[in-house]
Amino acid sequence: MRYFHRTSLSPGEVLAAAKGYFGARLAPSEEASRRLGFRGALGKVTITAKAEGGHYTFIDVQTDQVGESELDKVVKRFLAEVHRLVEPAHEVRGAY
Repeated sequence: MRYFHRTSLSPGEVLAAAKGYFGARLAPSEEASRRLGFRGALGKVTITAKAEGGHYTFIDVQTDQVGESELDKVVKRFLAEVHRLVEPAHEVRGAY
């Protein structure tokens, strides 16, 4: 699956948040400029953060799973947490 999110955080802040979030759950498998990869029993996830026109960062998160796998729920929760970093009052809802 592939997920997208646009945020006002910098690419570095997004990748730091990804390291903290996914690093506690999965083992690092890849690290490059603006790109991180993690792998574990749930599957593989790759996070790319790149500057997008103006003051925004485009986040592209891909998993090697299909549909609503456990890893996809973890990814959705990460994107909700990124949103909450920008808007602390944001209420994360959902079963992820």
